[in-house]
Amino acid sequence: MASGQISVQTENIFPIIKKFLYSDQEIFLRELVSNAVDACSKLKTLSSKGEFSGELGEMTIDIVLEDDKLIIKDRGIGMTAEEVDKYLNQLAFSSAEEFLEKYKDEASIIGHFGLGFYSAFMVADKVEVITKSYKDAKAIKWTCAGNPEYDLEDSDKEDRGTEIVLHVSDDSKEFLEKGRIETLLNKYCKFLPFPICFGQKTESTWEGEGEDRKEIKTEVDNVINEKDPLWKKSPSELTDEDYKQFYSYLYPFSMPPLFWIHLNIDYPFNLTGILYFPKVNNSIEIQKNKIQLYSNQVYVTDDVSQIVPEFLTLLHGVIDSPDIPLNVSRSYLQSDSNVKKITTYITKKVAEKLNSLFKDDRSAFEDKWSEVSVFAKYGMISEEKFYDKAEKFCLLKNIKGEHYTKAEYKEKIEATQKDKHDKIIHLYTNDVKGHHSFIESAEAYGYDILEMDNVIDNHFMQHLEQKMGYGTFVRVDSDTADNLIQTDEEKESVLSKKEQEKVEKIFKSVLPETGGPNLELKALAPSDLPVIVTRPEFMRRMMEMQNLQSMGGSDMPEIFNVVVNTNNPLVAEKLNKMRSAEKKEKFASYLYDLARLNQGMLKGEEMSSFIKNSLEFVS
Repeated sequence: MASGQISVQTENIFPIIKKFLYSDQEIFLRELVSNAVDACSKLKTLSSKGEFSGELGEMTIDIVLEDDKLIIKDRGIGMTAEEVDKYLNQLAFSSAEEFLEKYKDEASIIGHFGLGFYSAFMVADKVEVITKSYKDAKAIKWTCAGNPEYDLEDSDKEDRGTEIVLHVSDDSKEFLEKGRIETLLNKYCKFLPFPICFGQKTESTWEGEGEDRKEIKTEVDNVINEKDPLWKKSPSELTDEDYKQFYSYLYPFSMPPLFWIHLNIDYPFNLTGILYFPKVNNSIEIQKNKIQLYSNQVYVTDDVSQIVPEFLTLLHGVIDSPDIPLNVSRSYLQSDSNVKKITTYITKKVAEKLNSLFKDDRSAFEDKWSEVSVFAKYGMISEEKFYDKAEKFCLLKNIKGEHYTKAEYKEKIEATQKDKHDKIIHLYTNDVKGHHSFIESAEAYGYDILEMDNVIDNHFMQHLEQKMGYGTFVRVDSDTADNLIQTDEEKESVLSKKEQEKVEKIFKSVLPETGGPNLELKALAPSDLPVIVTRPEFMRRMMEMQNLQSMGGSDMPEIFNVVVNTNNPLVAEKLNKMRSAEKKEKFASYLYDLARLNQGMLKGEEMSSFIKNSLEFVS
């Protein structure tokens, strides 16, 4: 057996770093500013431990544009010549890792891999590092032109800290634009724990009163970050207004949130954050990727699908955890047991929050239910553990605006809406105005009707049917009112069998011969409509599912039934007693069109024809 050592050609390292180390070129700024933050954090830790006795002074990190250079300055721990040689001249040797090992209980350090500094070569032809250690040591200048060779010399730098000077390459000139840099700082560094200053900005104040009132403009440092983000504070310190203002800071043009959840856990992993429930409309026309993921206050991504359950990606807010496993470039999450634990924890906290809101103030919870229901129903469909918890607070709302839990609603309708198979029938509508006549007929039988008009309700009802076992959902227009709750009771028709055959023949003559609706003669109450178009529940659901799967492109024909009420006077008397076959057909066609109009099925030319026929009947 042969053994050996893999050889790495150092002259090939820099092209690889430039092209492949990071997924996005812009990440270099995040890495360099994060290093500056770490340098300040280390010095602060040493000061608290009594290992640095000097004045900390101003700990601002400055970002400066100067000709073809981009400069990142800090007043942190700095480096000696030996440390420069150790940490800059050895690829992937992390000073942060060493420091964390020694001060793991006191320090909050961003970097771990020792590669962040080299991201500078993604945008720079030459990089200079001018640094002076907090120790009594000479200042040092390190220079490298993007190859394995470097220069190390003394520097006349007098103050503590480090300056990284990037001589930006011709193909990266965009990073010399003020607007581009400010955008990146706002994206990646908005919540870092030390002030990040980028140039200056003008602030206005007013002095005097009345005609003497004048505006005073002054130039101040442009500090781009909120160094004490809300999620790092204790909930007991915060007011509702604090949470709302922070939401407005994160999402400036959004409506105020419904409510929020403050996350704070330190075992078995560290995680803080705030999740907001936004106001959403019925069509769920909202963007996902609204939750921002941070690691030690450094922005990582807004794609949190691996750590937040799918149904909660509709939420807004921030999650921050140093324990989330990231790849070397901190651009992607890696699969890890902690990820699953975090997902479980977030799901549990959301369920607990909703349940507490329900128990503490049910009336207020009901007022928010139309918007909260999108999250709750989506979660019940997609997450088994969430379903078990959500049963306690999930509400069904009827058309009168009354809310019931699943158990409460079962108790309400069990006596009046149980069919001959002992199934409890939950009648519902997804269009209160459009189904008015069907609702009116159902209510005449003493039935209660739910309002299920949410875009997710079709899936939700089917999921409930599978779970509860004892009941099913039936839309009010799926059958005639007497048959929505199937029983063995039958009404008697006022027409003889022979007369019914004649009526049937008339209606068959006005319906399409092929591919048309099913025709049924039925003895209903005289007050029920003469002709009713119904959409069978099973077939309608199947068509809706096909439309959904094909993104609305299904060519499956609509299936519906035409029910003729033989006890309605317009059929039993007027139509039955007409002598002219032509008039009979015309009147039957008119009654059929009335039924289709009631279901919103008349459009275009057919609607125009119906209006003309109506004028004939009233003239």
